[in-house]
Amino acid sequence: DPISGAIRFTWGFHMLQEGIDFVTLAMGMFGIGEIFYNMEKVFKTELVTRKISHLWPSLKDWADSKWAIVRGSLIGFMIGILPGGGAVISSLVSYAVEKRVAKNPDEFGKGAIQGVAGPESANNAAASASFIPLLTLGIPGNAAIAMIFAALLIQGVTPGPFLITEKPDVFWGVVASMYIGNVMLLILNLPMVGLWVQLLRVPYSILAPIIILFCCVGVFSVRNSVFDIWVMGIFGVIGYIFRKVGMEPGPLILAFVLGPILERSIRQALLMSAGSPAIFFTRPISGALMGALILFIVFQVFMGMRKRGKIQI
Repeated sequence: DPISGAIRFTWGFHMLQEGIDFVTLAMGMFGIGEIFYNMEKVFKTELVTRKISHLWPSLKDWADSKWAIVRGSLIGFMIGILPGGGAVISSLVSYAVEKRVAKNPDEFGKGAIQGVAGPESANNAAASASFIPLLTLGIPGNAAIAMIFAALLIQGVTPGPFLITEKPDVFWGVVASMYIGNVMLLILNLPMVGLWVQLLRVPYSILAPIIILFCCVGVFSVRNSVFDIWVMGIFGVIGYIFRKVGMEPGPLILAFVLGPILERSIRQALLMSAGSPAIFFTRPISGALMGALILFIVFQVFMGMRKRGKIQI
């Protein structure tokens, strides 16, 4: 329990006292679950015979993806500056948004450029935006930024409001490194495109076990726990069921990440109000946010019913 510290929801497994790691959940839902789903199909090796060229997006690609890039950048920025936000969450949200606003959502998962441009833009925006609370307030928003925070402290640099005046070279050096890093990624990744495309030559019967092996190694390396591999397998089955029934796994991932933050905040608010839920509606800011949330939920239900033809206007 985040407030009392009591152990809960372990079902007799002491390994669950630390909770389920995000990497384990993501690997299971998106990695193992996707492999289970694809193994049902009859695969044919797709041979790439033509020379790989025209790596830069065409004018049509830019036109088709321009709004996806804008939306992805805004989503990534807003999520990146929040505690607990990050590139993975912003990418999932961006993909869900693009699929929802797309005219042909069935093309997603089959090479729709909006499904690539939006999440990648959100990924880059979130990675950069996560530095904002660190450099301005001295608050690391995620594990990666916390490591950078620790590295700066080791060097005698304290991130916060006075960093830009006391250590302007460090501040602007971090900002410049973002641009340099993107340029280096472009230089390193473009020559590797041909190599990644050659993976299409590998039969899926060989590729699937290799992917499962890498997933197991990655999950085991997080906490050196074999139990996490079993948990990944369980979530892999859940991810497979989601795919079979047509459900998106993204909301489950978001709930897993944001749920503890929401619970902790609600518990703190209830402690402040002596257990009265009226605190969420009587304060101006919280009341306005709750009202906006209710309107948003009603609007989404209404649009969903209208899309299914249950409401005619």
